[in-house]
Formats: sequence, structure tokens, C-alpha cells
Amino acid sequence: MRAVIPAAGIGTRLKPHTYSLPKVLLNVGGKPILGHIIEKLLVEKINKATFVTGYLGEKIVEYVHKEFPSLKADFVEQEEALGLGHAIQVAIPTFDDDEIFIILGDTIFDVDLKKVFLNKNSSLGVKMVDDPSRFGVAVCENEKIIKLIEKPKETISKLALVGLYYITNANLLKESLNDLFNKKIKTRGEYQLTDALQIMIDKGERLTTFQVEGWYDCGKPETLLSTNQFLLTKCGTNRRVENVVINDPVFISENAIIKNSVIGPFTTISENCEITDSIIRNSIVSSGAKIEKAMLENSIIGSNAIVKSNFRKLNTGDSSEIEFN
Repeated sequence: MRAVIPAAGIGTRLKPHTYSLPKVLLNVGGKPILGHIIEKLLVEKINKATFVTGYLGEKIVEYVHKEFPSLKADFVEQEEALGLGHAIQVAIPTFDDDEIFIILGDTIFDVDLKKVFLNKNSSLGVKMVDDPSRFGVAVCENEKIIKLIEKPKETISKLALVGLYYITNANLLKESLNDLFNKKIKTRGEYQLTDALQIMIDKGERLTTFQVEGWYDCGKPETLLSTNQFLLTKCGTNRRVENVVINDPVFISENAIIKNSVIGPFTTISENCEITDSIIRNSIVSSGAKIEKAMLENSIIGSNAIVKSNFRKLNTGDSSEIEFN
């Protein structure tokens, strides 16, 4: 089986962090988003993967080769952002198996894939959502998908596609993607994977669904932080530092230097960070950052950033109003 991982997005909603890093390499729970995904694939014995790159793609290539040398990795460039269907279409030359597992590069998931793969039936990961208008959705009947719609204007189903696609007939997927482009079938100005999958259904392919309750988006600062919380509850570290109060769960790199501080809960401290006289909770501090005399909450600190502040001592009278700028 081959994994196909679209990772060409710019990550507009995560600026300024994505000015220097592709979204999939942002740190969450102690390692890049992409690192969590690849580790999950390797556990499932998926050792071949195609990465669809674009913005800052060379950094993705460098990271994968350095951190996962055993992975048989191919890289293809999506030169234009023409939609998810287009991203998968440019990966077609690397398809060498009947089975393809597509997973979006900015999604952390917690699901038993062994059960999914044992069925040997094309199946899409879904989750019930309150607002299906932001997703592709599946309409099911007799335990199979009869219709897929991208970002429906009316609520016809609340089963949202969450970015996990197990396809057992790669040749039909290729054929359907080619139909999509030859007939110039676009939704909202883009070539959508959901439309290609609908063509597969129309050609007689049986597609089913599997439930994904553990699905964690990393597309915005607030969702990146909530995903960080989830991961730390699963794989936080037990490191203890003298004169530092640590409120679990946290991830603290072994080579991070921390003095006279309070860390956590739900805080990631990456490699080579230096933190002094600070209180940090529900935050992600990226590699090489230096923080001194700061109180941080719900924060994302970029690599090699420097944050310095000053604690204040106050002696105020009754009915005072004080504002610091």
C-alpha cells in the first residue's frame, strides 16, 4: 500500500509561522505535524509514501529524508493550487499498488486503521459535525455511499469527510481523476477529490465509510493548540527540572534549558529552547526560542524567537485603575 500525502498548502491562517516553514512542519506535541502522520503510517506497515509539495517544499524533502530514512518516499510538486483533486492527480505517476491511502498533511488522527484495511473495501473517514457546509459530506444508504458533495449549501448530511481516504482500486481512481480534468469538472473553481470519488461511485465502485472520532485539525492557531493538548495527553514527557514547577501534561525537550519557571499544563517546549523566570501554559514554544520574564498563555512562539518582558510590583489604593501599554 502507498500513502499519498498532500502537503502543498501555504497555511495562510497560520501566518506568521508559515512565512518560514510549510504548515505541515509546524511543531505540535513535540514534533512536526508531518512527523506524527508518518509515525502512524509506519506503525501500520505503510512504508511507501508520495508527498505532494509546493510552498517551501524543499524543507519537507529535507525533513523526511533526515528523520525517516527507512521510508520509501517520492516527492511531486503541485505547481498550481488547483484543488485537492489536482494534488492527487499530479501524484498518479508514483502509484504502484492497487491500494492507496490518502491523508491530508495537516490532520492528526486517532483511529484503528487495521480494521479499515482488513475490509479490503474502499472507505472514507467521516465524522458527524454540526456545520457540514465547511466540508465535503457523504450521503449513505444501505451502508454504502451513494453521493458525495463538496461544501453543500443545504444540509443533506452531517457526515463530514475528514481527510482519510482508503482506495482499493487505484486504477479506477486514476481514470476518474482524468475524467475530472478532461471534462473540466470544477466545484468552487477547483478540482475536488470528492468529485473524482463521485465519478468512481457512478462507475459502480462501492465506497463505504468508517468513523473517525479522533480527528484533530491543525489549520488555525486555536486548533493547533487544541491538537497540542490532545497529543500531550497521549505522549507527554516526564522530565523534571530543578527549581521548575511542571504541571503535566507537557512536552519538554531533553536539551531545553529551563530555570525558575512554571511550565504547563498543555505546553510544548521544543529543542534548544531557553526559558528563564517565566510562566507558560497552553502554548507551543518552537525550537531555539528564548523566553525571559514572561507570562504566556494560548501562545505560539516561533523558532529562534526572543520574548522578553518585565514583572512589575504594584502598591495601589482603593478604586484604582491601572493600564499597561
